[in-house]
Amino acid sequence: VVLTSGREEVKIRLHGIDCPEAKQPFGQAAKRQTLALAGGKEVTVLPMDTDRYGRTVGEVLLPDGTSLNRTLVATGYAWWYQKYAPRDAELAALEAEARRQRRGLWSDSNPIPPWEWRKLQR
Repeated sequence: VVLTSGREEVKIRLHGIDCPEAKQPFGQAAKRQTLALAGGKEVTVLPMDTDRYGRTVGEVLLPDGTSLNRTLVATGYAWWYQKYAPRDAELAALEAEARRQRRGLWSDSNPIPPWEWRKLQR
């Protein structure tokens, strides 16, 4: 959730990535990492789309200009969501390197992508 300059709360879906769900392994760690990077900070949202729930889908730029989306993948706290960003070579490379280095969720012996985990919860 981002608070606009007009004090309106806007839900943002991070484009091209999917973090573990709260009850999933690394879900709370991903939340803590996201808050550490962006919580209480002035960020820039580059809107790209609106999802079926009315959320803005976009890239969040941190105060130093780096991408929150890409940082979460690089640190192993999110998957590259190929279904929604199939040609994003940078996200692919960041995930491959995080996997190789066994960062974050990639230290788990059998990480389950959140889109599969959600299906199992139904």
